[in-house]
Amino acid sequence: MQKSLKNSLYLGLAVLSLGAATVVSTSADAASKAKVSSDVTLKTDASTRNVEATGKNALYSKPGTVKGAKRVASKSTMKKLANSSKSGDYFRAYRVAKTNKGLVYYKVVTMDGKYRGYIYGGKDMSVFAGGIAVANTTTKATMPSRTTGFHLTNAKKNGLWTAPKNTQYKAKSVSLYGANSSDTFTVSDAQTKTREGSLYYYVTDNQHKDIAGWIYVGKGYQDASTKTLGGLTVNAAEPDATNDNSVTVVYRANGAQVGSAKFITTDSTAKAGKPVGTMKNTAGDTLAAFAANSAPAGYKTSATTVDTTNATFGNSLYVDVTAAATSKVSLVAESVTNTISGAAVDVNSPLTKGASLANQAAFSLSDTAINALTGEKGQEIGDTNLGTIATGFGNSVVKGTKTYYTTAGKPVHYEFTFTTHFLTDNRLASYGDTLTAYFTAQLQDGAATASSSNNNWIA
Repeated sequence: MQKSLKNSLYLGLAVLSLGAATVVSTSADAASKAKVSSDVTLKTDASTRNVEATGKNALYSKPGTVKGAKRVASKSTMKKLANSSKSGDYFRAYRVAKTNKGLVYYKVVTMDGKYRGYIYGGKDMSVFAGGIAVANTTTKATMPSRTTGFHLTNAKKNGLWTAPKNTQYKAKSVSLYGANSSDTFTVSDAQTKTREGSLYYYVTDNQHKDIAGWIYVGKGYQDASTKTLGGLTVNAAEPDATNDNSVTVVYRANGAQVGSAKFITTDSTAKAGKPVGTMKNTAGDTLAAFAANSAPAGYKTSATTVDTTNATFGNSLYVDVTAAATSKVSLVAESVTNTISGAAVDVNSPLTKGASLANQAAFSLSDTAINALTGEKGQEIGDTNLGTIATGFGNSVVKGTKTYYTTAGKPVHYEFTFTTHFLTDNRLASYGDTLTAYFTAQLQDGAATASSSNNNWIA
């Protein structure tokens, strides 16, 4: 009987155990997370799948509500990426998933490949919403007045790209195999990277039509005085330097050498020991102009005009320089008005008071104002030059270059107006200090269409 009772107890425990297991399993099923009902590759054109984070949602290894999803980037990190000034922090969307709960998630990867995962995208598979919004990684720029006869400045430093770097996912460098230093290039398009504000031209090798791509050009071609513009130059390659065709320009500050440059003429009559006179180099510059424009970074020539009277080929020309400094200007939002026609508008990750405007608008500064930013290191800029800089901003409204989106998915942008207290804000600034210029920001309907240029002076 004891044995029978013992067996009954074992059987009872087994049944209880089975029952407990069944209860747990049922409970888990009842509380289980959503499941993916579809997960497909996006088929639209690649450029229409460029997106940016809104900062509202984190990034996960799987759709966020699905069991096993792990956080790849926090909401805080995604907000930083949303406000980033780097194109590498844009995303490319390439898959779209939907759960049995009706929620949509997009699989995305940053342009630099650092972050990859799923992010909540609303409830409509045809619209980017929630954690991401459509991004215009580049904006149309003004074509240069000159479009032909360019050469590559230094292909190792600034080569050609299938798209401006990080504005398209996996943009890559273009092979220059077969190209020569004497090849000329023609410009057929111009774009500005929206976040960095850097200008690119699309160029084609006239001698090898299969060699074409985007190249960084700094400020771009400005006028007849422009010789080198980032990756392009209007000059053919210089000949090799010899005693018969060159002069070494030696720069001295307080008697100590601080740099040098090599002037090479293209004049066939040049000879070692012969006066340089008015002979010119490949760029069309005389020795005096070359010496003045080639001073080492952080210095400027002491004299307004460099004396080359005694300069001869095969020898050195000594030029005195003084330490110089160039100020840059920090552009700041003094106030932001998120209304259109008097009605408040809810914007995803809107511009905020105190935010940097470095990559927000088509800011420009006159050449006279830019020149006023450079002077003797440590010297106060002074009211006169500050006034010149302030005048260089002009009085017109500045168009925004970045497209924002309302919570309803409608594109909007900002316009900016320069404030009037620039002199007061920067009265004690010296050359080399960062100046501050304040602007008011007003929201406007529609996507941004302006492009920025001439922005090397922006801090």
